[in-house]
Amino acid sequence: MKRKWAHKLLSFCIAAIWIINGLFCKVLDLVPRHEHIVAKILDTEHARVLTILIGCSEILMAIWIVSNIRSRLNAIVQMLIIAVMNILEFMLVPDLLLWGRVNIIFAFILILIIYTNECYLNQKTT
Repeated sequence: MKRKWAHKLLSFCIAAIWIINGLFCKVLDLVPRHEHIVAKILDTEHARVLTILIGCSEILMAIWIVSNIRSRLNAIVQMLIIAVMNILEFMLVPDLLLWGRVNIIFAFILILIIYTNECYLNQKTT
């Protein structure tokens, strides 16, 4: 029973990370650095529109997490997105990251948390 509650709580915390990054940092542009990262990586003048689209995708990810629909697939998608995004940022724009290249360590920790939440705490009955 404790694992079930831990899974739910951790799922809401992970969803909150996606909401904060998507809605507040990207859509509402409260952290302009995110748009600069998109502009530099994609070398485009449409960085604002793309940043908003990325933010909306992150909001949808949070909704998917809370829905608990196909949670194993969701966890895999999250881990892949976080890994790819952080590897690209590590190689292409470390100067724009909050903690520079150390950001990748925090990304790895988040990936481990998502993995633990899905594979050890999620007790689905089959």
